[in-house]
Amino acid sequence: MPSPRRLISTGSPFEKTMGYSRAVVQGDWCFVSGVTGYDYTTMSMPGDASLQTRNCFATIRSVLGEAGFEMSDIARVQYTVVSRDLVADIRPELEAALGDIRPAATMVIAGLIEPDMKIEIEVTAFRG
Repeated sequence: MPSPRRLISTGSPFEKTMGYSRAVVQGDWCFVSGVTGYDYTTMSMPGDASLQTRNCFATIRSVLGEAGFEMSDIARVQYTVVSRDLVADIRPELEAALGDIRPAATMVIAGLIEPDMKIEIEVTAFRG
């Protein structure tokens, strides 16, 4: 019998209007949608790419925890960064969050939905 599908929400109104969930758990897999650097404690978007990256990982850690996963379960990550000039700024945050985990990774340089967004991070986790 297939595992039930579980949707994880952060309560964002965009989840319904744009047709997505923050994460979907299917069996031993957790697929986390792209997370931007919004700081939910101050309800603001910092201007610094490094801080945005740290905030992305804080949200990802929280969502994975709610889904019953850990950061060490991350098997795949995709980074979307608005400029290659920001890579040196975000590298220490990437190392701090995933340096020991070392998931398969892709980095794309592309524009994001809002001009103040500098990075978006999407992960897939597996606990098998």
